[in-house]
Amino acid sequence: MKKCLLILGLLVSLTTIANAQTEEKEVEQAIASLFEGMKTKNQELLEGAFLETAIMQTTISGENGATVTSNTVKDFINRIATTPDNTILDERILGYQIRIDGSMASAWTPYEFYINEGFSHCGVNSFQLVKTSEGWKICYVIDTRRKEGCK
Repeated sequence: MKKCLLILGLLVSLTTIANAQTEEKEVEQAIASLFEGMKTKNQELLEGAFLETAIMQTTISGENGATVTSNTVKDFINRIATTPDNTILDERILGYQIRIDGSMASAWTPYEFYINEGFSHCGVNSFQLVKTSEGWKICYVIDTRRKEGCK
């Protein structure tokens, strides 16, 4: 009997781990679709990555501390869509640190940004996502941007 309980406990643990890894991969894919949409200027992918009410912000370091600028998702998508066809915007994610609790996820993603294969800047994105009936959607993102200390 003890052996059966041990095996059952092991199977439950393995199933729980597998489910958590699946959820993390789904969050990662939701974020990856945003950057694929940027690179290919695909408005459908860009729009599909966000909740309609999502908030986008950037921190800018200064001598007196950081300031924060905000942007709407609509403005962001319009900027990407109106980028010249011969310009490639390539945000390369260097890793994912994902935490999930039910229908909420947080992801920390260091990145390097390239324009037409030329290095532009680096930083970190901090994403907040929610799981909707359509899957994981970004509801908030804030990033840092710098040119030094990147590589």
